[in-house]
Amino acid sequence: MPEFMRAAVMDAHGAPLRIGTAPRPTAGPGQVLLRIAAAGLNPLDLKVMEGAAAHARHPAPNIVGMDAAGVVEAVGQGVDRFHEGDQVYGMIGGVGGHQGALAAFAAVDADLLAPKPANLGLREAAALPLAFITAWEGLVDRAGIARGQHVLVHGGAGGVGHIVVQLAKASGAEVFATGSSGRRDDIERSGASFIDRSEAVDDYVRRCTGSQGFELIYDTVGGGALDASFQAVRRFGHVVSALGWGTHALAPLSFKSATYSGVFTLLPLLTGEGRAHHGFILREAAKLVEAGLVTPQVDHRRFTLETVSDAYRALQDGSARGKLVVDIAASD
Repeated sequence: MPEFMRAAVMDAHGAPLRIGTAPRPTAGPGQVLLRIAAAGLNPLDLKVMEGAAAHARHPAPNIVGMDAAGVVEAVGQGVDRFHEGDQVYGMIGGVGGHQGALAAFAAVDADLLAPKPANLGLREAAALPLAFITAWEGLVDRAGIARGQHVLVHGGAGGVGHIVVQLAKASGAEVFATGSSGRRDDIERSGASFIDRSEAVDDYVRRCTGSQGFELIYDTVGGGALDASFQAVRRFGHVVSALGWGTHALAPLSFKSATYSGVFTLLPLLTGEGRAHHGFILREAAKLVEAGLVTPQVDHRRFTLETVSDAYRALQDGSARGKLVVDIAASD
């Protein structure tokens, strides 16, 4: 095989991505050499490229992109759950010095991978890992979602939010989600009752829960939405947030004896701790996708390594309707 591969390289933070070549990795012990077919883009990639994410440093020069799907090219010593030719997906790197997904190949910790859902193509599968892992860790691992609960999702049309909605629905909850009026159809298509984000908290709590509040709230927006969550939660309820930035008063939460959890999906990549759990979550995701209970929404536009900067501009300007995915194999 060639010693080099095509890749989108971040030469320095804040610099445009350079489309060129990079050394082709090999699979070490416990790793899989993945021939990448598609890479899913996430808003956090933009912060990583700017060097603006203190919690997700990625030294330059390096390759960015967290989500990938592709075909196993080779396996390293000690890997027996995957074989050459397997189609897999996962959140593989793009932070902490781990090579990202915008390249023809990556050497990936096998614990981070799972067989892709049988009813999804590799492009659709690449849209799923970070969003589903973030949703699962909040709803299942932190909050222990239960059938019949009233669940509120802030940002229900977003990349993470639309998966949170579907996972909550699949768990038997009654789901409500906030968003802009222009995203009402997207939110209702995912299975949630729509709440206009401009509606007063007290009004939608009264309308949706009879003023009792929501047993579980998942905030994917942060800022004022997290403060609203503390207002809208029920007594003894639970608030989860994937964006806990800012200064927030905890008194509204405390007065209800409610609890709060943060979700930091990158922790296993950055520390090495809990990587096998990511693989487990993605295997659970595949079951739900194959059962028709979860479907990633993918933007219809097609991008390649050569047009990846256009994809990131679409991510930045908010024009994406669903997850943005870059086709890699055609650029190999």
